[in-house]
Amino acid sequence: MAKFNAFHKNARMSARKVRLVADLVRGMYADEALDTLKYQSQRGARMLEKVIKSAVGNAQDPDQNSGRSRRVEELVLTDVRIDPGPMFKRIRPRSRGTAFQIKKRSCHIRVGLTPVDEI
Repeated sequence: MAKFNAFHKNARMSARKVRLVADLVRGMYADEALDTLKYQSQRGARMLEKVIKSAVGNAQDPDQNSGRSRRVEELVLTDVRIDPGPMFKRIRPRSRGTAFQIKKRSCHIRVGLTPVDEI
């Protein structure tokens, strides 16, 4: 189980698109993952980068870490989950009075960091 977590709930992007970027950084050190995401052109990379920075900030907070502050170089991304979120359902008028449904998808991004010495 990851020791330091961060979430982005109801991110307005399909989970399928963010998972492509999440697969790149899963299992990396936190600083390597941030460097990798910095040069990705996808919008999901920006969202994932912010969540990783938030998890690193949680790890560096001495109040959460029983008085010890963790360095970025010793944190590993052990838990990167992209789960589907709620959908906005809209109707698109089509020919001859029919209607097609449009699903505007969202996702929940979860990142968990664990120090190297606890893996």
